[in-house]
Amino acid sequence: MDHKKQTKETTYFRDSLTTVDSQGKRKWVYAKKPAGTYFNRRRILATILLLIFYVGPFIKINGEPIMLFNIMERKFIIFGVIFWPQDFHLILLTFITLLVFIVLFTVIFGRLFCGWVCPQTIFMEFVFRRIEYLIEGDYSAQKRLDRQKWNAEKIRKKTLKHTIFFLIALITASTFLAYIIGIDALFNYFTEGPLAHLGGFIGLVIFAGAFYFVFAFFREQVCTIACPYGRLQGVLIDKKSIIVGYDYKRGEPRMPLSKNRDTNSGDCINCNKCVIVCPTGIDIRNGTQMECINCTACMDACDSVMDKVNKPRGLIRYDSEEGIETGKHKIFNPRSIAYSVVLTLLIFFVAGLFMIRGDFEATILRARGSLYQEYGADSISNIYNFNIVNKISQPINIDFKLESHQGSIKYLGENLVVNKGEVGKGSFLVIISKDQLNSSSTPIIIGLYRNNEKVEEYKSTFVGPNALDKP
Repeated sequence: MDHKKQTKETTYFRDSLTTVDSQGKRKWVYAKKPAGTYFNRRRILATILLLIFYVGPFIKINGEPIMLFNIMERKFIIFGVIFWPQDFHLILLTFITLLVFIVLFTVIFGRLFCGWVCPQTIFMEFVFRRIEYLIEGDYSAQKRLDRQKWNAEKIRKKTLKHTIFFLIALITASTFLAYIIGIDALFNYFTEGPLAHLGGFIGLVIFAGAFYFVFAFFREQVCTIACPYGRLQGVLIDKKSIIVGYDYKRGEPRMPLSKNRDTNSGDCINCNKCVIVCPTGIDIRNGTQMECINCTACMDACDSVMDKVNKPRGLIRYDSEEGIETGKHKIFNPRSIAYSVVLTLLIFFVAGLFMIRGDFEATILRARGSLYQEYGADSISNIYNFNIVNKISQPINIDFKLESHQGSIKYLGENLVVNKGEVGKGSFLVIISKDQLNSSSTPIIIGLYRNNEKVEEYKSTFVGPNALDKP
């Protein structure tokens, strides 16, 4: 190996976390306030997502929240459509589809999700860090404030910051709770007081405390330690995946901007702007790293420097390792195409299941072990049990009619009205005259009517006397 090349590789080799010092202690990341085209786009997207999140619990369709994930009652509402435990297979298939989508998306676009729509990134960079910049100043001012002794200024700023942090955490925790129990139930929690809902309030405070701790203290450690997605990307990303990458062919060798700058030097002037703006404290010039969340802060910082030194933008850009090395890039490769085919099939399959999902689910079975009974002088009766699951937000009136034979249905009880989200059970007799029965097992069709409108047919069998037994 060439000596210069060996020296360079040794210089930039990193075998430890950037947020941990040589003694194993936490190194606090002071990230410079980002600015630029990509940051503005991310800010617009983050504002929209935050608005949807905080306003979502107040939006209702037909009296039901647009989104609800009530685990205790096993009731889920997604865009106004109610899902009950009987729809668990749909939830499971949707979850599998989501996992395949994440794999496919990561193979093609790397950790684009982390930088643009991940809740951790959105809350950290566009809520809590914005407040921190507003109260304590930019990264250099934050450093000075943390290093100075406790005085009136430091106490005032730290108290104000952490008070606002906890209030936001409490509001956010309440919003999460509204997605679980509903906004009306949440209002009841606060109007009736903590003693009336002690368990709920304790859970709310614990969640708010955890949320506050994550964004006030744990911060980027979530991405580097707690989140498994960062480690998973090492398995999923290949040389053709899109990443935030440094064009080493164009940038090297690095040399500060000066009169003695070598004409053969690269475009990188070693200003370190890409490092001090990084929210996880890495140097993107060292290549793809686990901590990189593709937030584009380094891209904006580098582009602003390139503008000042009259160099083309894109020294740090969205590209692939193969694209940087060869100058050519193709998004799709055999692996991503295979994932795309599987994902497309799953999407169509799950969409088909959602489309054929009815407003209710009915089961009609002849009572197990029961025999036929004489009903009057010339008729035979069989007893049937039924279950009706109401999947919509309104009560439904169910009626059964015999479609295949002349006969009647007699309920063993009143006609059934099933309330929303409930399971109705009952029994009825099917009565058919003897002259219509030619065997001991006769196929019959029972029509199911909802509010006097036929919605489905069910096939069953009717047990009667053998032909030889007839008079």
